[in-house]
Amino acid sequence: MGEAAEQMTGDKWVYRFGGGSADGNTGMKNLLGGKGANLAEMARLGLPVPPGFTLTTAVCTAYYDRGETYPDGLEKEVNEALAAVEKETGKVFGDNDNPLLVSVRSGARASMPGMMDTVLNLGLSDVTVEGLAKKAGERFAYDSYRRFIQMYCNVVLGMKHDIFEHILDDYKERFEYNLDTELSADDWKEIISQYKAAIRKQLGKPFPDDPHEQLWGAVGAVFGSWMNDRAKLYRKLNDIPAEWGTAVNVQSMVFGNMGETSATGVAFTRDPSTGEKVFYGEFLINAQGEDVVAGIRTPAPISRSRADAISSDEAPLEEAMPKVYNELVEVANTLESHYRDMQDIEFTVEDNKLYMLQTRSGKRTAAAALKIAVDMAQEGLINEEEAVLRLMPGQLDQLLHPTISADAKRDVIVKGLPASPGAAVGKVVFSSDEAAERAEKGEDVILMRVETSPEDIHGMHAARAIVTSRGGMTSHAAVVARGMGRPCVCGAGGLHIDAEKGVFRSGGREFKKGDIVTIDGAEGEVLSGEVDMVNPDLSGDFGKLMEWADRARTLKVRTNAETPHDVETAISFGAEGVGLCRTEHMFFESERIPVVRSMILANDKKGREAALSKLLPMQRGDFAEIFRLMGERPCTIRLLDPPLHEFLPHSEDEMAEVAKSAGVDIEVLKRQANELHENNPMLGHRGCRLGITYPEIYEMQARAIFEAAVQIAKDTGYSPIPEVMIPLVGTRKELDILKEKVDATAQAVFKETGTELEYLVGTMIELPRAALQAGQIAETADFFSFGTNDLTQTTLGISRDDAARFLKDYEDQGIYEKDPFVTLDQDGVGELVRIAAERGRKTKTGIKLGICGEHGGDPASVAFCHRLGLNYVSCSPYRVPIARLAAAHAALQKADA
Repeated sequence: MGEAAEQMTGDKWVYRFGGGSADGNTGMKNLLGGKGANLAEMARLGLPVPPGFTLTTAVCTAYYDRGETYPDGLEKEVNEALAAVEKETGKVFGDNDNPLLVSVRSGARASMPGMMDTVLNLGLSDVTVEGLAKKAGERFAYDSYRRFIQMYCNVVLGMKHDIFEHILDDYKERFEYNLDTELSADDWKEIISQYKAAIRKQLGKPFPDDPHEQLWGAVGAVFGSWMNDRAKLYRKLNDIPAEWGTAVNVQSMVFGNMGETSATGVAFTRDPSTGEKVFYGEFLINAQGEDVVAGIRTPAPISRSRADAISSDEAPLEEAMPKVYNELVEVANTLESHYRDMQDIEFTVEDNKLYMLQTRSGKRTAAAALKIAVDMAQEGLINEEEAVLRLMPGQLDQLLHPTISADAKRDVIVKGLPASPGAAVGKVVFSSDEAAERAEKGEDVILMRVETSPEDIHGMHAARAIVTSRGGMTSHAAVVARGMGRPCVCGAGGLHIDAEKGVFRSGGREFKKGDIVTIDGAEGEVLSGEVDMVNPDLSGDFGKLMEWADRARTLKVRTNAETPHDVETAISFGAEGVGLCRTEHMFFESERIPVVRSMILANDKKGREAALSKLLPMQRGDFAEIFRLMGERPCTIRLLDPPLHEFLPHSEDEMAEVAKSAGVDIEVLKRQANELHENNPMLGHRGCRLGITYPEIYEMQARAIFEAAVQIAKDTGYSPIPEVMIPLVGTRKELDILKEKVDATAQAVFKETGTELEYLVGTMIELPRAALQAGQIAETADFFSFGTNDLTQTTLGISRDDAARFLKDYEDQGIYEKDPFVTLDQDGVGELVRIAAERGRKTKTGIKLGICGEHGGDPASVAFCHRLGLNYVSCSPYRVPIARLAAAHAALQKADA
């Protein structure tokens, strides 16, 4: 992490903000973090921001580089910045009469809601609490003090919340209090005394009473939280490098819990679930900011227009504090116009005065991101290219999958808040650990919790949907679920969860762990059983944004498909051709597999040809249907690739059945299967090696391709473009031999039918030798298609089927940044692709280059292919829109660079 620290040499570590000015601005997000940069910008805009200062991300970098110690000069800069805050507020840090209290919050350059630690009310002690009591009242002061002790002990001193919760609950039970608000100042004093006794007992030392010691403890805790487990997992899920570090923001406290004229809330300038242009948010009167997002109390809506969507008995802010509401709306409009994006803002009202604590680009669902991007472009706030860049390719997954059918029978168990749209079906679980364990086994699970916390991040990611009985639309569960694209229902008050017994109850009904439920995040409903789904509507805003994306990109996008259904799906998603048709998949259909097995079991070429003659019309029909659907779009058809033993039965019963239908003795069949068995079939008798050994197989397939193409040309009047691909070539000679046979077959079909068509013969580059010899192979090949699945296996020496047992350890220890079978290893496999592309083009300038492994639908890999100047990527049908958008991003980002 040393580079950022080196960049700071000779510069300052601390940047101030407040009082209508700031040292930093919104363009300094890398140094000040998102929160610090935006606080500085709001101060510059003259908005009511409590003064404070930011310790930069470079301090975090230096802190870890120096073995968790602070860089020279930092303490002096912090003391100077603290003095400036004292001057601005008229309060003094640690003063007996008019104490300055501060919040200490994290702020990375990328938003990580709830992942790192926060401390509020810092600066309170047995002495300063009396000064606060004189200013704001005894009960408020001592309530604030006990909150601070709880938070500081948990975040900084590592004590569990439960210790303090038990003390508080026992006290309330002893004196028959139901609510915290019933406790007096004297009650809080007694509870604080018990808290401090518990601290001394567990830690062997007293609670720190020196505000400066408290401050440095909190700063260290925030830097330390950058490396906590939940933060590391969040970074991994969201591609945030550990090297970025976090900033720390120290800001003077304002209080939303000073009575009925004070409040705190969170708002969005547009609806983060739907993208609708409405002012949207929640608030709590007489509360601190953490109370809203923690989901402990269900908050009230900010505006009347959203009151029907939020179950609350409280009046909306628009009615409870109309002057504050109007000022907040004006600030929100200013911020959205200034940042030209939907903003997520946090605010506090202290004695009817509004303060802005944060603004950032709001987390949103994919549907909301799409609508906001298109609407803002049409409003003239951003241009079409910016709109394309606002929707991340990975978000499209949320838009491309089914929702609940309007005609479906809905057995509603409970209704809550529609916190994150989408629908999902799964088995109920009540713990995040179990959600993760079951998901790893391939089960679909629905995570049900009373409320979620940052510790639940792994279970939320593993679950198909999340349900909580408490919390509002801006609770932790809601914000994180929207960011992850998970359907979510929050604040389902009628839901009673008994995690210990493994049941939940609602409306007199009881459901057990493992029961199937359906979640409708758009309606905020939990439904019994599995409910019918419908395919998404990809017109309207989706069609418009993809049209803009297509204008921007240069990389073509094809699909990997071999069934009519997959081809039709891919075309509907905008596929511009077939990049990989795996012909072996067609052989596994029930009426074909016996014929394939008889071909394998044949004793000589004549027997194989007899079986192949039965397969010919079947394959011809397959290809004809693909050509018919694809029209004049190119279709790359890979000839048979897997080893023949894959088509033979394996169990005793299957062996007996095949032997009987083939009319051979079962022992003969077993012997044949034994002879075909290979110790390492991935590197065995497969791909072009089958074509060399059994040329009649490839000749049959080539004939089926060309006969189908001619048939469609005669039937429709347009000319299909077959691209015949020879797999697993390692030498030019292999391709020479097999291309000659394909060409001969093509000419024979053209002569027989009196029709000639354009076609190409190329190869799949999936062996390191082929990549290195690409210059020679290009003398014969018309195109290269990089089969990055096998190229990754053969380059890294890792079996994709066996890698799961150790790849996670490799990722966790930073050996591989990402799973190389998901995101292309650009330094190793990518370098071979680059070498092959360069050498192939040097031999044959116009050679067509594409990629057809699973990486073809991975945004980072698509960007790499764009940079190399490949002609196309090919991916599964549902990844086609993702690849189209990723290709547009790559083109636009390169243009901006």
